[in-house]
Amino acid sequence: MTTPETVGWIGLGQIGAPMAKRLLDRPGDPAGLVVCDVVAEATEPFAAAGATVADDPAGVVAAGATIVSVMVRDDDQVRDVVGAMLPGAAPGTVIAVHSTIAAETAEELAAVASEREVAVVDAPVSGGAMGAATGRLAVMVGGDVAAVDRCREPFGRFADLVLHFGPAGAGTRAKVARNLITFASFAAAGEASRLAEAHGLDLAALGEVVRHSDAVTGGAGAILLRDATAPLAADDGLRPIFEHTRALGEKDLGLAVALGEAAGVETPVARQALGLLAAALGVPHGDR
Repeated sequence: MTTPETVGWIGLGQIGAPMAKRLLDRPGDPAGLVVCDVVAEATEPFAAAGATVADDPAGVVAAGATIVSVMVRDDDQVRDVVGAMLPGAAPGTVIAVHSTIAAETAEELAAVASEREVAVVDAPVSGGAMGAATGRLAVMVGGDVAAVDRCREPFGRFADLVLHFGPAGAGTRAKVARNLITFASFAAAGEASRLAEAHGLDLAALGEVVRHSDAVTGGAGAILLRDATAPLAADDGLRPIFEHTRALGEKDLGLAVALGEAAGVETPVARQALGLLAAALGVPHGDR
C-alpha cells in the first residue's frame, strides 16, 4: 500500500477546523497531519489527537507536508501564507487554496509557485460547516491535472464531490458562479418572506415547505442540465420540459407580482425574474 502523503493544514476556523479533523483518521500515523493557526488554542484538539503543530506556515512545509491546504480569510492572507511557504517548500509540493479568492489571485500564485516547482491549485468548497463536519462538501478545483489528482485522496476525506474545472483560477470561477445562485436565491427568499408576511402567512411554515420541496427537486440546480447557454434547439429533448417550466414560472411570477401589488409590497426580484426566466431556461419567446 502506498504511504499517504503528509498533509498540512493552515487555517482552523469555522469550516477549516471540521475539514481538517476529518484528516485525522487517514491511514497511518495522525502525525502525518501538520496544522497551523494564528490562534494557538485552535490547534490544541489536533495536537491531542496526534497531529504535528507548526508555529507558522513555513513550519508546515519544514515538517514535511507535501500537500498543504490553506483555509484563511482573504486574498491578502492567502498571499502571505503562500509566500511564507514557498522558500522552504520542496519541489513537487502542492498548495491547495480552499479560501474563496479572486481567480486572478489564484492564477498569480500558481505562476509564482511554478518558478519553484511548486503547484498551486485553487480548491474552494461548497456545503458550509455542516458539509465539512459530515464529509459532504463539494470541491471545485483549478490547476495542473497531476497536482489535482494527488489532492483527491485527502480531499475525499471531507468531500464526496471533487470536480476539476480546468487550469488555476477555474475552481474559483466555478465557486463564484455557484454562490451567485445561493445569494440571489437569498434575495428572492427575503422578498418572498415580505410578501408572505404581508398576507398574514406563517413564515416558519413557508421555510419548512421550501426546504422540503428543494430537497426533493434539487432547487435551482434542477435546471442546470445544459452544456451551453444558447437557446435550446427545436429537437432538444429538454425543450418541451423547459417550455412547460417557462409557462408555469411566468404564471406564478405574475401571481407573485399581483400579490405584492395587492398588499403594497415591492417585488423587484419577481419582476426581474419574470423578464429573465425564458432566456435563463434556454427557451426565449419568439426564438423559433
